[in-house]
Amino acid sequence: MSTLPQTQQFERNPRPAPKNPSEPIPSPTSRPPALRPYYDALFTAHGPQHWWPGRTPFEIIVGAILVQNTSWTNVATAIENLRREKLLTPRAIESISTPRLARLIRSSGYFRQKTKKLKAFVSFLRREYQRSLAKMFRAATDVLRQQLLAVHGIGPETADSILLYAGNHPVFVVDAYTRRILERHNLASPKLGYEDVRQLFEQTLPPDPALYNEFHALIVHTGKHFCRPREPRCGECPLNFLLPVTRSAPSLVSVPEPAPEHLLDSVTEPLPVAERSSGLSPERTAAT
Repeated sequence: MSTLPQTQQFERNPRPAPKNPSEPIPSPTSRPPALRPYYDALFTAHGPQHWWPGRTPFEIIVGAILVQNTSWTNVATAIENLRREKLLTPRAIESISTPRLARLIRSSGYFRQKTKKLKAFVSFLRREYQRSLAKMFRAATDVLRQQLLAVHGIGPETADSILLYAGNHPVFVVDAYTRRILERHNLASPKLGYEDVRQLFEQTLPPDPALYNEFHALIVHTGKHFCRPREPRCGECPLNFLLPVTRSAPSLVSVPEPAPEHLLDSVTEPLPVAERSSGLSPERTAAT
């Protein structure tokens, strides 16, 4: 099983490729906002992002859990520690003592809670799928998503990251970057819940994992470098021409940071008050 949708596969798909932006995309009768021009503009400006970093599907899952409430730099250190100790397998994570695992992932922050989350996931994988990720990812998307959401420490964004990036399932990942861009472009209300925002993408775009992978990665890049919560660089942003007229100036008043999905992932655990990331994506070293 491929660990990531390959760029070559993505570029061969005539639907998401930016070379034919006039091609229509089916949309339901409710007519959600047209998002294809946003993808086309970002892909043309930035090209493929080559996501998600990870050598195996299990490593991607570990990264999706560890990156909650921290930067990818901190996660990379933790993953390298696990790789050095040859612990990047479900059996190894389940067998290692809790104190030792916590020490190895300490750099990711909230390491005691994340140790419990990793243990909970591998326990679920053994119990439901005999430790087989291949078998797990053969499950129907909706069924597997509900199962993942029932695992301790896995909220919607983490579950969708696992489904899309590790399992190649057609599920769009929503994070704070996504909300910020949609709200500034008057495409979504701050009152919309996670599932509502996810449906905006999945009802508008074809169910193509490679497209969802690339689009989400491009959104994160844009949110990090252009559509920042403070002092946004609207005049330099590839999406500037799509802004509502009243918001086209670079001096755009900043939009408050949307509540991160970590609040959903950690409802039973202490939440960080220090600087955090804007979601669960790997490009997290300067989220604000």
